[in-house]
Amino acid sequence: MNLLDRAFLWIRNCMLCYRFALFTRILLAAAFIPTGMVKLQGHRFTTMPVDTPIGAFFEAMFQTGLFWNFIGLAQVVAGVLLLVPGLAHLGAAMFLPIMLNIVVITIGLGFGGTAFVTVPMLLAVVFLCAYDFHRFRSMLTTRPLDFEVPAQRLDGLEKVGFTVFAVSLIGVFGITRDLYVAEMMVVFMITGFAAGLFTLARFLWVWWHQRPTAAGGNGVAAG
Repeated sequence: MNLLDRAFLWIRNCMLCYRFALFTRILLAAAFIPTGMVKLQGHRFTTMPVDTPIGAFFEAMFQTGLFWNFIGLAQVVAGVLLLVPGLAHLGAAMFLPIMLNIVVITIGLGFGGTAFVTVPMLLAVVFLCAYDFHRFRSMLTTRPLDFEVPAQRLDGLEKVGFTVFAVSLIGVFGITRDLYVAEMMVVFMITGFAAGLFTLARFLWVWWHQRPTAAGGNGVAAG
C-alpha cells in the first residue's frame, strides 16, 4: 500500500488535480442529471428505429417501465452527489458501475465512435475514486491511515467561477434533453464559456503566485 499511498498524496497535493476533479464532477453531473431526468419522467432516451440493435435495446429498456425509471433515478442521484463536496466520493462510487455498464453496452452494440467518449468518461470516474482514495482505502487494507489527508481549497472568485460554469453546463445539457426552453441556449453558452475562461485565468494567477521560487521557497501568496 505504500506506493498507492504515495501516489494518493501526490494527487491530493496537486493544485491542478484538485481542479480537474472539480471539473470532472461538474461534467459528469451535467451530462447525467438531465439524461437521468428524461428516464425518471418516463420518456424515451432515443428515437432510433427498433429494427436496429441500438434502437431495439433502448426500446426494450424503456418498455420495462420501473427499471427505466430506476436507471434515471440512479443517474440523477449520482450526479447530485458529485456536486456536494462532502458526498462527492459516493457519487463517484455510484458512477463507477454506471459508466462500466455504459462502456460495455456501447462496445457490445457497436455504437461506432461513441466508445471514444465513454471510455475516457470511465477513466475520469476512476480518477475521481482515486482522488478520494482514503474514503475507500479500508476496502483494500486493514493498515491504519498514518498520514493527514491534504485538503485543497478554492478562493472566493474560483468558487463563483466554478458555480456559474456548473449551472451553465447543466443548463446546456438540459436544453438538449428538452428540459428547458431552447432560447436559453445562447445565455447558458455565453455565461458558461465566460465562467470557464475566468476560472482558468484565476487558477493560473493563483498558481503563479504560489509556485516555488528558484531559492526553494514559495512565491507571494495570492490575495
